[in-house]
Amino acid sequence: MPFALLAQKQETLETPTPKGNAGLFLIPSDTFNQKRFYASVGAGIGLYSAFSVGLWQAWYKGTDLSKFHTFNDWNEWQQVDKVGHLYTAYNYSRWAYQGAKWNGMNRRSAAWTSAGVGVLLQTTTEVMDGYAEKWGFSWGDMTFNVLGSAMFLSQELAWDEQKITMKVSSNPQKYPDLTFMGVGHSGTVNIHDRTQSLFGTSFAEKFIKDYNAQVNWLSFNIKAFAPTSKAPDWLNIAVGYGAGNMVAGHGYQWTDKNGLKFATNPIELPRYRQYFLSTDIELSRLPIKGRLWRTLLYGIHHIKFPGPALEYNSLGQLKMHWLFW
Repeated sequence: MPFALLAQKQETLETPTPKGNAGLFLIPSDTFNQKRFYASVGAGIGLYSAFSVGLWQAWYKGTDLSKFHTFNDWNEWQQVDKVGHLYTAYNYSRWAYQGAKWNGMNRRSAAWTSAGVGVLLQTTTEVMDGYAEKWGFSWGDMTFNVLGSAMFLSQELAWDEQKITMKVSSNPQKYPDLTFMGVGHSGTVNIHDRTQSLFGTSFAEKFIKDYNAQVNWLSFNIKAFAPTSKAPDWLNIAVGYGAGNMVAGHGYQWTDKNGLKFATNPIELPRYRQYFLSTDIELSRLPIKGRLWRTLLYGIHHIKFPGPALEYNSLGQLKMHWLFW
């Protein structure tokens, strides 16, 4: 990644930014802009440092640490977390690409550099996992990190646009009033206590951690694939994947922080997978001329726009959601 940046810098260092762009801060530069390059490098280092420190404070502080080790978590959370890694790496790369183009990097260099940024940020998380005793470096997670960045890179190189985008939605869950029994002891735990300890209590925590609420989407732009169609430029068709009734990483039994085992009843709370078909709005393709508004909309393009959705799940149920968040 640094070599691509330096090569681009050396190739175009002496080429000035066109005067038409000089005073318009939000417009990407047509040629390499030295001031923007150094500003981006400084901002990137600062954001990466803040990301790393914040991640450590939020997820790892207070946890037991160990020597670096790997961990096979493929069977956990019905693979919702794996699709989440795909989504995150893809969008990290897409955001980084906008920064690289703002600097005036050429398309290929910007695409490769941005894909590298996506992998770097996700690898940081995996390395931290590797030192956490109850987790570990996951090759499964790492595979989906690379696939997410590759999804961005391949589209940019092949089509010079993102015809397929990755988005996320989180539908707040209302858990039934259930009590789970202890395994080998007489203790009990309520589902609300269990889910709060797993997924947190604030909206932000639940949005990130509650895999029962989270759906990741592949959103296909109709006009991009069918240019002669009468569909609006911003209209997408999205397919989503989620899962439900998960109160443990896998199976129906878990051990709490005190070493006590508990179990759910698979008849009362059966785990299942969900598959969705829905409409979506691609905010980055809306016909909005104001650069500031377009930039603000781009910042939330990764969130699936609420709309009607058809759900089929592994319990054999077919459901229609008139407004799925």
